[in-house]
Amino acid sequence: MTTAIVYYSQHHGNTKKLLDAIASIDSSVTLFDVTENPDVDLSFYDRIGFASGIYFNSFARQILSFADAHLPKNKDVFYIYTHGAPVGSFLKGIREIAEKKNCRELGSYHCLGFDTFGPFKLVGGIARGHPDEEEIAAAVSFYKAL
Repeated sequence: MTTAIVYYSQHHGNTKKLLDAIASIDSSVTLFDVTENPDVDLSFYDRIGFASGIYFNSFARQILSFADAHLPKNKDVFYIYTHGAPVGSFLKGIREIAEKKNCRELGSYHCLGFDTFGPFKLVGGIARGHPDEEEIAAAVSFYKAL
């Protein structure tokens, strides 16, 4: 089974740490940085993951735009994200896009990620040290269980 994970991980690399761990245990995973691969064809992949840090209570706009334009219909999808804020309806936008394309959600994984956006920068950031080794291992376990 082939898996593509399209991601946006720009500020501290929190989300990319999770994805690198996943890719290291499964050679059939292909990672696509949406900023470097804005038009990749996902039709040949069995499963498609979308991964992002959370920006303004949502996946990065680059991921949402990419999914809206390039997510094939009727695919199995999953989500991985890191966030500084403890609560929010972070998956709303990406789920709406996947539902519109009749995709089946396999699950989601999230954990804290170091965040220095906006006012958090004034206090040195929040969730320093995250994702930690335990959270990275949990992301790998999540992926293995898909």
